[in-house]
Parts: sequence; structure tokens; C-alpha cells
Amino acid sequence: MLRDMVNDEQIRADLLSILNIQMASVSVLASDCDDCPLEIPVVGEDQVSFLEKKIDEMDAALEPLTSFVIPGGAPVVSQAHIVRTVCRRTERCILRLSQDVNIQEDILCFYNRLSDYFFVLSRKLSQLSGLIQEPWKPEL
Repeated sequence: MLRDMVNDEQIRADLLSILNIQMASVSVLASDCDDCPLEIPVVGEDQVSFLEKKIDEMDAALEPLTSFVIPGGAPVVSQAHIVRTVCRRTERCILRLSQDVNIQEDILCFYNRLSDYFFVLSRKLSQLSGLIQEPWKPEL
């Protein structure tokens, strides 16, 4: 849904790449064999590096954070935050699964970085929309 909401073509292309990596990770996690007759894709350092590069590129164009921000401001920004929380939940599920089965370490790294990617993307989408993100002001 997020990809359908984004107008920026480069971000749309990046999201398509991420979806392809996620499909590869799903096939790895769903396979239950060490000698499968089909070739299983690899999710490795290249995919993690792809995310880190994209995070760094977006972050370089953003103002530094001085506080936590309240999610939202526009539907596309809110959707990026929803995706971020789903990725974090997915990471925790994969971590639990790794206690029972052998999981490629890079898959865990990928999902950890993926939630960070969507946080930075939410900030980038706010910037592209001309929004100022609302800082969190804790009431103690």
C-alpha cells in the first residue's frame, strides 16, 4: 500500500526492490530443508548494504533529529510508520523462530535495518510533502 501511495519514482523503485528481497526472505524462511531440490534465494550482506545505503542517502538530506517525533502528518507518512512497526514485529517473530531453527543472520539484520529504513523514509516523505514533523513533548 505504501508503494502505491508514494509519488517519487526512485522511492517507488526502492520499495519494489525491498519487496523482492522480502519475497526472497520469505522463501528462505518457508523452506524446511537443507538439500532442497529448488534453488533458494540468498538474503545476504548485499541486501543489508542496499538498505544501509538508502538510509544514509535519505538521512543526509534531512535535518538532524533533536527529539522523538510524533508519527503522522499525512496518510503516506502514517503508512510508512505502520510499515515500520510491522517490520519490527516481523523481526521479533523471526528472532523467536531462530531459537528453534537455523536462520541466516543476514535475514535478521535485514529486518532490523528495514524498520530503520521505514522510519527514515517517513521523515523523507514528510520533507517531500512540505510537512514539519511534530516533536514529542513528554508530559511528566
